[in-house]
Amino acid sequence: MANLHTNPSYLPRPLPPQLAGLAELALDVRWNWNHAADRLWESIDPELWNATGNAWLILESVSHRRLEKLAEDETFRSELERLLATREKYLASSSWFSETHASDELNGVAYLSMEFGLGEALPIYSGGLGILAGDHLKTASDLGVPLIGVGLLYQQGYFRQSLDATGEQIASYPYNDPTLLPVMPLRDVEGEWLRVSIDLPGRELHLRAWQVQAGRNRLYLLDSNHPLNGPADRGITAELYGGSVEMRLQQELVLGIGGWRLLRALAIQCDVLHLNEGHPAFAVLERAADFMRRSGTDFSTALRATAAGNIFTSHTPVDAAFDRFPKELIAQYLEPLTRSLGVELEELLALGRINGPDAHEPFNMAYLALRCSARINGVSQLHGEVSRSIFQPLFPGRPRHEIPIGHVTNGVHMPSWDSAHADRLWTNACGKERWLGAQEGLEAGFRAVDDETLWDFRGRQRQDLIGHLRQRLVRQLRARGQGPALAESLIERLDPNCLTIGFARRFATYKRPDLLLHDPQRLERLLNDSERPVQLVIAGKAHPKDRLGQKMVRRWSDFMHHSRAQGRMVFVEDYAIGLATELVQGVDLWLNTPLRPWEASGTSGMKVLVNGGLNISELDGWWAEAYRPEAGWSIGDGREHDSDPAWDAHEAEQLYSLLENEVVPAFYNRNEQGIPTAWVQRLRESMAHLTPTFSANRMVRQYTEDYYLPAAAEWRRRVDNNGALAEELEAWRHSIKKHWPRLHFGGGGVENDGEHYLFRLQIFLDEIDPDFVAAQLYAVPRSEDEQSVWPLERGQPLPGTVNGFTFHARVPADRPAEHYTPRLVPHHPHARVPLESPLILWRHSSLSAP
Repeated sequence: MANLHTNPSYLPRPLPPQLAGLAELALDVRWNWNHAADRLWESIDPELWNATGNAWLILESVSHRRLEKLAEDETFRSELERLLATREKYLASSSWFSETHASDELNGVAYLSMEFGLGEALPIYSGGLGILAGDHLKTASDLGVPLIGVGLLYQQGYFRQSLDATGEQIASYPYNDPTLLPVMPLRDVEGEWLRVSIDLPGRELHLRAWQVQAGRNRLYLLDSNHPLNGPADRGITAELYGGSVEMRLQQELVLGIGGWRLLRALAIQCDVLHLNEGHPAFAVLERAADFMRRSGTDFSTALRATAAGNIFTSHTPVDAAFDRFPKELIAQYLEPLTRSLGVELEELLALGRINGPDAHEPFNMAYLALRCSARINGVSQLHGEVSRSIFQPLFPGRPRHEIPIGHVTNGVHMPSWDSAHADRLWTNACGKERWLGAQEGLEAGFRAVDDETLWDFRGRQRQDLIGHLRQRLVRQLRARGQGPALAESLIERLDPNCLTIGFARRFATYKRPDLLLHDPQRLERLLNDSERPVQLVIAGKAHPKDRLGQKMVRRWSDFMHHSRAQGRMVFVEDYAIGLATELVQGVDLWLNTPLRPWEASGTSGMKVLVNGGLNISELDGWWAEAYRPEAGWSIGDGREHDSDPAWDAHEAEQLYSLLENEVVPAFYNRNEQGIPTAWVQRLRESMAHLTPTFSANRMVRQYTEDYYLPAAAEWRRRVDNNGALAEELEAWRHSIKKHWPRLHFGGGGVENDGEHYLFRLQIFLDEIDPDFVAAQLYAVPRSEDEQSVWPLERGQPLPGTVNGFTFHARVPADRPAEHYTPRLVPHHPHARVPLESPLILWRHSSLSAP
């Protein structure tokens, strides 16, 4: 990596020599997930720390007099020295990766994402995708995986939410002042601000580079707010998920092409390029162009070489949600790239279409990502299945289960989301290093925690939440012009001993955030039960352009304002990481009601696991594989029903019944010690079994061993000798494409010996190399694990033919012979079929046994 200045001499203000280490701590966002330094920052400025959690902002805001006083405070200096020593030990210690994969070669993983949610101090995220990216980066640091994040530094980021007196959502866009964020300009050895540029139509776009320290790893950010750019171009990185279609395209060019160029400018070699969604997919083109220039190969060969090291993770559960750009717009912006690559525009456009020559088909970023990656995955088991359906049109003729898309179920970075109470509980049960390596023994260790300890722990969690909510609601109501007396009257019924249910998601139609409002009177009765009361905490934003989502926000606001259960429900504004942390730590039950299968994974419900919260959720996303009756509750029947009001009504009824007949009784039925043993039994099962399973620790280890390391090894094979293997594969692909239309089946027959069928048939392979084709028998599998493909072995050449052969196979006779269908597929020992050649030829008529 290039030698870059990041020492405190580049800080905007001087610090007393005794406190120089404060800058080091403030600029490492690891303190957003390791809360050991919270008290230190709070002691400097309690009000600012509690409002922002931004250590760098405090350091830039505090007076010189205050700093000098702290420099004389022996207790403060001692704590600072202890924290610096702890940080140094963390950075210098061995890690899971260094110990487990010391002999494996992985120079680096470039993880590109449109958003990163590392903490509220760096507001460059909107929701689940960004939080997942932040948790991925944090966990890579904890495990020692050499992963480098690349994203954008937004001048405004995502909108901030407030509600007016009538309950209407108001969107605000406060300015992200870089000098008050934990980011530093990326400078070269001579102190010059590092910048990269990309070509836009008729102009050059200059991009500034920033650095964020995240424990062992780094996040690099680009922004277009450079004085050399025109006014419109300076605003390209102004707003996350805002602006026009053209601005979205510009942002994705900055992220993909600019992001890869930044890594090259830093002399960072990454074996693996991990695309978090399709937004950064232009990086695959820039990576290929980079190799093309260095190796002297053509673009197709360079793409074949580098694609081996590309990974595409899709988070999208519906095809309509993919980013698409019209031909005229994409052609305009890709024209500079086509010139530099020496390829025709149509060749690039075809990578983003189902039907390449169709000029009317828009350019799909997910198709580009898939076609230029060697490994693709969904983010839950169910989403893997859904993704295979979504992308099946790119593999015509292929059975759905053979579409080459796997899954890695998301996880969350548990140290970011656990409370101080939870941290102590887990430390006592499983040790301090529990999330820093393999997780064997965690489940057994936690199961030893007794009922009294667990129930007392949950009471403390809930009490803290009620305290936080009261503070937030007073500020929220005062901001609307309502006096403290009214605020106090509205929150006085919040009860730290009451069953507390949380729902906090983006307000979108498919998430059905108003399902619980299907029968308002029944909900009121549930909340107002004098002996077994329930309280409800709601939070969530609707996109400023989503009118239906905003109507749902208004519906909850209206209900809370006019309901007889007023005070048993609160809507907390501006759902973000800080509020989410308070909610997942304190609620007893987390509610999730998406329309199956539109929740690709969902991670909010995972965050309550470490804190002892239980889940009641639709059988969708992660909960479809996590649910067990002894650890939570489910709604739905595990099938898809599209958008059906009648089914919504059925599931609402199911939800009410579960709450009334199972959830509330389990919480309030207590033994002689006042402990709800049935509830605590579920709580223990959820914490012990589900928490390790759905941690980002498991997720990142799975990505490393199943994706990163194999991809890095395959990439090295392909780029060796200036891409010799990739050139061979390109020749193979061209040969396959040229001869495939003339391949055909001849006659054949089947014999039955009682236990096996013996298939014999004739196949004509035109003038193709016979080793370039695999002949197979296929039978639809009757169960998930059943074999579906058997090889047909090539026998003797057929006399008087060119590349005509007999083929034969012996297969079980446990099903009718007509269930077996012969087919041909491309074959090469180093190719990833069907990703690199999706062709397939089926014999239209089956062979039947006599």
